[in-house]
Amino acid sequence: MQELTLAVVGIDFPNDDGSNRRSEAMMTLPGEHVELIPEPKNKHDSNAVAVLSPRGVQLGYINAERAPYIVGRMARGEDAEAIFQGIDGGSAFIRVRFGGGEPTLPPSSDKPPAPRSPGPPRRSEPYDPHAFYPDEEGPDWGA
Repeated sequence: MQELTLAVVGIDFPNDDGSNRRSEAMMTLPGEHVELIPEPKNKHDSNAVAVLSPRGVQLGYINAERAPYIVGRMARGEDAEAIFQGIDGGSAFIRVRFGGGEPTLPPSSDKPPAPRSPGPPRRSEPYDPHAFYPDEEGPDWGA
């Protein structure tokens, strides 16, 4: 038996039915069962594996790096059980167990999470802590 933690990507994309993946991920509790659905006819990736919440709403996809491995094991008939592990930033995480039995959540760490840099996200130039970074154009707030 083997257990893996896998990233679920695409949680910020809307589903075709208009449901919100991130909202669904935020409503899914750690330890709740999720369903893995291979999509061999997916036009972007024939190894795509969709992840559905306990309510049947798509949360996203297993990341493309790990999807071929998961699809291969499922295609060989291996039993794969999955539970929701959590959400962090742009990804959610699931715990998958092969070979029967229930997946287990890894023990939580007693250490607080490492602080993140206050730098602006996804800038192509290096972050300068003394520079001025204006907010993106937004609505006029009027006084």
